[in-house]
Amino acid sequence: MQGDNGAGKTTLLKILAGLQNADTLEFRFNGLHYKQANYQDALRREIVYVHQHPYLFSTSVAANIGYGLKLRNVPVQERENAISDAIRWAGLVDVAAVAPKRLSGGEKQRVALARALVLNAPVMLIDEPTANLDAKARDQVRGLLESLRAEGRIVVVATHDPALLALPGVTAWQLMDGKLSCLST
Repeated sequence: MQGDNGAGKTTLLKILAGLQNADTLEFRFNGLHYKQANYQDALRREIVYVHQHPYLFSTSVAANIGYGLKLRNVPVQERENAISDAIRWAGLVDVAAVAPKRLSGGEKQRVALARALVLNAPVMLIDEPTANLDAKARDQVRGLLESLRAEGRIVVVATHDPALLALPGVTAWQLMDGKLSCLST
């Protein structure tokens, strides 16, 4: 999804994630009808939101990735396996022991994507994942997003990056004047 700065891309993602209220919200997901009033916790488990500027805790890369799993009381061994797989998936093996505050912008974004990945949500809402990244980091993040889509996840990305909109299988949407319109399929 693209749109000018201030068009409401981030707001729309936050509304869909259940993080922000809307005047009116009504949609269908997995054959069920939802309104804002019945936006249940169960649906929130189906949708993960990745912020443009991900917050990382002052712990370790692994602890950051496993945070949501720990909150969901996932057993330790299962959690550790998922974290290890996500570290490999995101290409973070070489920085797994580095303090999060020392990570580059691209590495932080990959940690945030890995943290979302381990939650196994079928829908991922991702806000400006390539903003302010250098070319190499943008390519890495694009590759991760493409692999999520290839897994069959629904990935909704708010972006200004034309290369993300040009990825195979992407449907491009434009948000303008409060209206969302399809640009391509």
